[in-house]
Amino acid sequence: MALRFQSNVDFTDVPIPTTTRPTPPSTGTTIRRAKTLTRPERSVAPVSLINPHPAIVSGSSYNGSQVWRITSRVLTCWAPDFLLSSLGGLKDKNVRQAWREKMTLCMIILALCGLVGFATVGTQRVLCPQNANAQTQFLRLNSTPGTLGVLGRSFNVSSAKSTNSVNLIGLSEASSGQDITQYFNRDASDFSECSGLSFRVALDAPCSTTNPCTLGNLNSSSTFSSLGMEDTGAVVGYAWEQVTTLQNYFVIDGAVLNMTTYMNLHPTSVPTDNVDAALRTLLQGSTSVRGRDGTRLFYSRSDLKSAVPCLKQRYYAGNIDKITPGCFASQLILYAGLIVILGLVLIRFLMACVFSWFLSGRLAGAPDSDTLNRNAISPAVMPEGANVSIDNRNGTAPWAAPGGGAKKLNKKDFNKSDRSFGSSTTLTNSTSEGSVAPVMSLASIGAELFAVCLVTCYSEGEDSLRTTLDSISRTTYSDSRKLLFVVADGMITGAGEKKSTPDICVGLLEADPRFGNPIPMMYEAVGSGDKAINRAMVYAGHYTVAGRRTPTVIVVKCGTEAEAAAGHKAGNRGKRDSQLILMNFFSRVTYNDRMTPLDFELFRKIHILMGVTPDFFEVCLMVDADTKVFPGSLGSLVNCMHHDQMIMGCCGETRIANKRQSWVTAIQVFEYFISHQMAKAFEAAFGGVTCLPGCFSMFRLKARKSSGDDWIPLIIKPEIVKEYSQSEVTTLHEKNLLLLGEDRFLTTILLRTFPNRKMMFLPQARCRTVVPDTFKMLLSQRRRWINSTVHNLMELVLVRDLCGTFCFSMQFVVFMDLLGTVVLPIAIALTYTLIAGMALDPPKTFEEAIPLILLVSVLGLPGVLILITTGKVVYCFWMLIYLAALPVWNFILPIYAFWHFDDFTWGETRKVEGEVKQTDHSSGGKKLDNQTVPLRRWEDWERSRLRKLRREERRRKDFERAHPAGYIAGEDDLLSARDVRSQYDGSDTYSITSSEDDHWGMQIGGYNENSAQFPPPPVGLVPEDRALQSAKIVDASELEAMLESGFDDRDRPPTAPAYTPRFQLSDNGSSTQLATGNNGYAPLTRSTSPSNTPTSASFGAARAGSGGVRQHYGPLGPLDPATRM
Repeated sequence: MALRFQSNVDFTDVPIPTTTRPTPPSTGTTIRRAKTLTRPERSVAPVSLINPHPAIVSGSSYNGSQVWRITSRVLTCWAPDFLLSSLGGLKDKNVRQAWREKMTLCMIILALCGLVGFATVGTQRVLCPQNANAQTQFLRLNSTPGTLGVLGRSFNVSSAKSTNSVNLIGLSEASSGQDITQYFNRDASDFSECSGLSFRVALDAPCSTTNPCTLGNLNSSSTFSSLGMEDTGAVVGYAWEQVTTLQNYFVIDGAVLNMTTYMNLHPTSVPTDNVDAALRTLLQGSTSVRGRDGTRLFYSRSDLKSAVPCLKQRYYAGNIDKITPGCFASQLILYAGLIVILGLVLIRFLMACVFSWFLSGRLAGAPDSDTLNRNAISPAVMPEGANVSIDNRNGTAPWAAPGGGAKKLNKKDFNKSDRSFGSSTTLTNSTSEGSVAPVMSLASIGAELFAVCLVTCYSEGEDSLRTTLDSISRTTYSDSRKLLFVVADGMITGAGEKKSTPDICVGLLEADPRFGNPIPMMYEAVGSGDKAINRAMVYAGHYTVAGRRTPTVIVVKCGTEAEAAAGHKAGNRGKRDSQLILMNFFSRVTYNDRMTPLDFELFRKIHILMGVTPDFFEVCLMVDADTKVFPGSLGSLVNCMHHDQMIMGCCGETRIANKRQSWVTAIQVFEYFISHQMAKAFEAAFGGVTCLPGCFSMFRLKARKSSGDDWIPLIIKPEIVKEYSQSEVTTLHEKNLLLLGEDRFLTTILLRTFPNRKMMFLPQARCRTVVPDTFKMLLSQRRRWINSTVHNLMELVLVRDLCGTFCFSMQFVVFMDLLGTVVLPIAIALTYTLIAGMALDPPKTFEEAIPLILLVSVLGLPGVLILITTGKVVYCFWMLIYLAALPVWNFILPIYAFWHFDDFTWGETRKVEGEVKQTDHSSGGKKLDNQTVPLRRWEDWERSRLRKLRREERRRKDFERAHPAGYIAGEDDLLSARDVRSQYDGSDTYSITSSEDDHWGMQIGGYNENSAQFPPPPVGLVPEDRALQSAKIVDASELEAMLESGFDDRDRPPTAPAYTPRFQLSDNGSSTQLATGNNGYAPLTRSTSPSNTPTSASFGAARAGSGGVRQHYGPLGPLDPATRM
């Protein structure tokens, strides 16, 4: 048996690694390497994102990084605490710290925006100014007709006047841009850099009989104007290949020198002239040497180096037209950005097309025969007896055997059940004599998954709720395999609504008559202080629409007694708490862990409605209360789960229901479409969708192992549930994760915990939702979405186990998404600057057109995607509206969101009647020390339930003995003393062992759901209203006469015959017996019960039931064997 040590400081559900001393070998001594890869301490769970357990417990209430805390205080040192407290109104130190972290994040975002702006605009101007740009500075030799070069400057000679000695136009036609400096008159004294040198290159006269200068003075501007030569302002450019082919040309420091006049003047070498020797080495060497760069040679000796300025000034013919290092670096940055951004855009586009054309259709299709005929695995882990008949005389307790004998649990099977999912005995026990047959066997599990549909409500109206529930109930998925699980988040009345949300929800339910008025049950809520404990009522029945009867459970969070007395948003704990009610419940059922009273209440009612224990459920569909699900969507999502056991979550496409309501809704249509069809489709191609929206997503509760013989918990894994249920959050980062973006945070936790599993998007599953129709509501909603996106991407970018590597990985894609989100304001500003610049000065080169190419690709490819994937041209119209609203999406909304990093409310999205200012629903007052939530295993709750029923039975018998003529039990029913309304034997000697020691009765529903025909026993006598209303006043003589004659007692009904079958729920005195099946099930008739409201003082339950006989289901719901018979 493995030991489990718990710290006195903090409690964790993560098992602490332990090692066991190996058994010594029986014979001989051997040395071998241990199995290090299988040691339990090597399998370490990821560190919790929220409140990781510190090695040393600190007294500080701040849970974030101390480095980040110090950094935020240093960057906001200009705002001391006393100013924030007095002038800013930030009294709480956590609020002041959140403000400092917000300002620090804004500074970081501002720095990133400045960096992106500099990389886009400033890099080119700093590294490659206008005078260093090769494209504007140089005119390549033989590239521009009608040009000639003089001392490296390019002149336009297309209209020049030719002289008798020089034909300028002919020279340009022979080789445009060639150097004609040797034709102009000049003197050696004109070159100041050559003074003081003794080399022949500095002393020779430029003009001689060998090289006559027939044109005018080189240094006079009138010479060029008289010849009709126009200076272009550019420098003649040479390529290295051209320098190699030209005779007597070489390069120093990038300057091309024409040594033709010198070589003509000195055809042989000049003795004792080092510069002459160096020139002949370069110009008269072999072909491989000719034309090489002479920079290294001339700079290797001091005497040669001194001649370099003179050579450049006297023999300069142009420059190598290669760009400068700065221009090269700027172009490198530009091309790198083009490759990365354009490559990412094109890959997103192509992979979205591939997913839409080839992958999504296979996921949504019906599974093949091999998948459907898979081996059945028992999903049950509950103890033996939890899956037996509900209407049996002994309840469902595994220790209750016929005849009152106690049946002990098999210790071996019990321990095995705790360890493995596939080891439960609830489905595999043989029906031996004296045991009760299970409701469902392995053979009848089938391939159709049990799905629970979670609908979270807050302040929605009746129309929204009815639309959502109608759409889920109308789906083509079988009613026997789906359960509606509705959670009303507190006693809330929406703005403009006459009824509260719980009243609306319960009013839509056709209550099951087997359940009486529910009582509030305690559970551990998401909150701090006195809000850490909450109560909820569970209503059970069916939702009926268009002939469909879907089993439904409605959980109404009503709050503690103190909250109910206060009356303001009693029971409200947020959407995350609503999700955790379901997640905690299925987690405890899956592990057969200790249950809260609410969990046991849910277990009983779901068991009765569905006919199977809740551990049969494998998938969960999460839907918001303003969403309309398409009929085939639920089936498509379940098919997707069928096809690949590695899929742990899948979302569908969300479309807008009120797209034409206002301009605010119109600008959201294309944004919704492209975020699904392009972004999520690309991520789904790699199985890594980073956000499953809470409005319409399906999660897998547990998955099959690769071996196919056991289960792995996923969303209900205790580590995930614990991390998702964190209440004590103090840092700005944690609050943005948990209070604003719980849906995205849940996806982040799953991807972080199971990086090798898949998150998918299925376009065949569709829904419609109502989006904000005013700009104020849109501003509030996108504030929450943008801030939660930033903080979740900050966590997801640290996950190294995502698919791919380096730039070709989902981690890099997440990083680019994070960077792109925070720089949206500067991006849209640069976009409009680019458009204006391109309109005024169109690009002349490819490098200048690169930004325009990126812009067209980013904005135009989504339109192409629409046409080739959906063929809906109308979305191109919505795209134009979206592009017109780009300043709203990329500037106004991000700026507003970043400035409100420390706002954790839901704002205008869900308004409540009478609420002026929203507060954080997770924070509470001082924790109540004397109030705790009882946690007990299912066996203990079941044992207490049976004992409570026996105590109530004994109390009924006491009333019968005390009032043999009958008594009032409520509901205006006069009960006879011989009306034995019990599921037990009529004997007074029935054992009630240790009933006085069981004090858990108030935590169990005060009703007997085994039969609707028998109301709960009375807690006291109730006066008969009809007798009081018809009473008359009598005088003394009449009273004396009555006393003398006595009172007439009621006729006692006949006793039950001896042959009444034992499976009958009571010894009914009626002559007509209930029709029963072979297994002892009796269809129940529906009785009418008064309708209370969940907001009444007594927390009574509203049952929107109607009279009539049940026509479709038996007492066990859709899977009742009596229904099939």
